[in-house]
Amino acid sequence: MTIATPPVPAPGAQPTPVGPPPPFDAEMTAIVETIAESLPPTITPDMISRLRGDGGVAPGLTNDDLAGNGAFEVSEISVPGPAGAPDVALLVCRPTATTIEAAGAGPGTAQPVIYHSHGGGMIIGDFRTGLLSILDWARQLGLVVVSVDYRLAPEHPHPAPVEDCYAGLRWTADHAAEIGGDPGRLIVAGPSAGGGLSAALALLARDRGGPALAGQVLMSPMLDDRNDTPSAVQMAGRGVWDRSANETGWGALLGPARGGPDVSPYAAPARAADLSGLPPAYVDVGSAETFRDEDVAYASGIWRAGGQAELHVWPGAFHGFDMLAPHTAIARQAKAARLLWLRRLLAR
Repeated sequence: MTIATPPVPAPGAQPTPVGPPPPFDAEMTAIVETIAESLPPTITPDMISRLRGDGGVAPGLTNDDLAGNGAFEVSEISVPGPAGAPDVALLVCRPTATTIEAAGAGPGTAQPVIYHSHGGGMIIGDFRTGLLSILDWARQLGLVVVSVDYRLAPEHPHPAPVEDCYAGLRWTADHAAEIGGDPGRLIVAGPSAGGGLSAALALLARDRGGPALAGQVLMSPMLDDRNDTPSAVQMAGRGVWDRSANETGWGALLGPARGGPDVSPYAAPARAADLSGLPPAYVDVGSAETFRDEDVAYASGIWRAGGQAELHVWPGAFHGFDMLAPHTAIARQAKAARLLWLRRLLAR
């Protein structure tokens, strides 16, 4: 099914005015100001190397940290990459028998698998970035987690990142039993750039005939290289990852093609003309962040194509609020809603 594009305004028509930015949640206002001292909303290309250096924007996690006092067995493996490209590194976090039993699953049963693509605007991060949030799900539901260490832009522009992710996904589906996973319950998930990559993986898996996916969890996903939505305009210079930072990330991934007519939907899923035949999606985003409108439009496109999507727009939340301000009421609500959706999905 082809999704119709919005009508082009008549010549001379006035664009709909964009109002002031939505206010941040009262509990988050001071947090945003503190974050800006180390992570300014505007990120320019010359800042990429500094953000990557010595822990980058967040301290690195060790395998012991991820093991969670014996909750998971953690291993790093190397699997074949895309044709003609280097191998891809995967981090596998397999729940121990105690974790599986506490989650209410039977001993020795194959567990659902979360295939995680990390955030970082396509320019920073690795397969440990943001993984503790995913392991929270795994601890409560007894999930196997596989996180992919894809190549970063600008050194490795599109299609390198998404093809690395797809190669790792294929390996995970083909070898799920070896890591205690159930290939019939394979879910892609990621925040920000990782959410965009997860959406692209769902499109690729559909168009290439597999792997079969049970769901996709898209957390504030980075979907649209055009960077021209009302929310992008409203949030310029504010919050976390503003319009200029977004231009830096997309420019690193796509170079001069960014914003042009020939961008692949596997790079920017908002470009997809056909959103039919996709696995059930969970999409969430803050009302006070750059990606708000493109994420709402993507969920709407899935519904328009006859698919299943659950959409949450968290009022006053900034980009990455659940990781950067996890103690706030809205962050706790967002985490609970994702977990509830996963429980319902896996109970089918």
